[in-house]
Amino acid sequence: MKLSRLFLAALVAAVTTTSLVAQTKPATQGAPPTAAAPNVPATKVALINTEMFADEKQGILRIVAAVKKIDGEFQPRRTELQQLQTRVQTLSDDIEKTKNVAAPAALQQKMDQLDQLKKEGQRKQEDAQAAYNKRMQEILAPIYEDIGKSLDAFGKAQGITLLLDASKIAPAILSAADATDVTRAFIADFNRQYPATASVTPPQ
Repeated sequence: MKLSRLFLAALVAAVTTTSLVAQTKPATQGAPPTAAAPNVPATKVALINTEMFADEKQGILRIVAAVKKIDGEFQPRRTELQQLQTRVQTLSDDIEKTKNVAAPAALQQKMDQLDQLKKEGQRKQEDAQAAYNKRMQEILAPIYEDIGKSLDAFGKAQGITLLLDASKIAPAILSAADATDVTRAFIADFNRQYPATASVTPPQ
């Protein structure tokens, strides 16, 4: 893992502040008393990779189960689109093979048919994608709501004051100890609390 540049900057600043506080001048005769050092709270930073949540083998079981369920629901549409694509390819190949020998009217008819098939395929592809995205949102939204609450509870239980999503700030991470990554620990904790069989009620 790598460590955030922002964390490095904060760490350097904290060390510098501590050094400056420790380097007080010796008391001189008649000098005012030295001010007390500020009480800086301890900070514990951890990283979590949210991309691992959907990993089929090591991810959050409820997410994996939900994605499989939705994929199953949309399999008929996927099959229809594949069949339509096969028809487009077959007709396109036929036009290419006969374009030099077929009658102009017959060739034009096939080209018009091909154009209609492509438009139909494009429309159905867009409709299927929109429906798939909507269904995913309906099913996954309550799961991610539970994940958000669990992240807060997990962070407090572990004494974490700053939890960063490594998948979102990867370019800014330089280095980090393995113990800084709490992804597996959180996923295991969440799976214990929310097994894959837990019911999910989509938001109304």
